[in-house]
Amino acid sequence: MAALIWIGTALALAGLAGIVWSGLAVLRAKRSGLDDAALRARMAGLLPVNLAALFLSFLGLICVAVGVILS
Repeated sequence: MAALIWIGTALALAGLAGIVWSGLAVLRAKRSGLDDAALRARMAGLLPVNLAALFLSFLGLICVAVGVILS
């Protein structure tokens, strides 16, 4: 079960990196001075990435919890 904990940790860290990346991309988009329609279009493109990263980090945390419980 130790392998499940390490795999979950890697998934959670990858998800966290994706969340941080999407947050920085949003900040760059806001600072670029785009008009409202272009900014909404860019945010709409970043939303699936953010949700996927959130799901990946959630999945990693669940793997860690299951690994700890089964150990």
